[in-house]
Amino acid sequence: MKRVELDEYQKAVAAGLTLGDAHLEANWSKTNYRLCVRHSKDQEQYVRWTYEILKSLVCTPPQYYEHTRSIWFRTISHSELSELHRIFYRDKKKIIPETIAQYLSHPVTMAVWFMDDGNVARQKGDDTCGYHLNTQSFTIAENELLQGTLKSLWNIECTLQKNNGYTRLYILKRSAKKFRSIVEPYIIPELAYKLG
Repeated sequence: MKRVELDEYQKAVAAGLTLGDAHLEANWSKTNYRLCVRHSKDQEQYVRWTYEILKSLVCTPPQYYEHTRSIWFRTISHSELSELHRIFYRDKKKIIPETIAQYLSHPVTMAVWFMDDGNVARQKGDDTCGYHLNTQSFTIAENELLQGTLKSLWNIECTLQKNNGYTRLYILKRSAKKFRSIVEPYIIPELAYKLG
């Protein structure tokens, strides 16, 4: 398994997971990193979908953890995941790297990121008025970098929106249709509700 090379689709999914809710943790010797995926029981199909894509790096299929009512799996430690850690972490904290455009240029990375951290924004009357990407864990400067990258790569316009004292991305209504067209082909049926 250590010698398995990830294909471009697997790399794109791993990058989307890293941008989203997954985390990379060191192995026992602190020499390589593995990817840990965990979601609530309600998102079991999503966990199983990501597992099917990455299972060439996984020894044990997704497990249910009663204490947190969550479904989880983790990969083996692997050099390509260690490279993701080098790029996406500083001082044990997840960051947005200056090279983020090379990851967001792949639509499946965008879709996985959205399945992890996105949701539809609605107005009164239940109309879709845009999308949120819940990027509150990143700095304002990092959110600005994401905002500029989405504009330059995909011509998707966002604003930075305050949310409980933090900042997140809000994809404007005029770009919502374009964003949806990019990610929808990769959104699993169980998470299609996020698109509105």
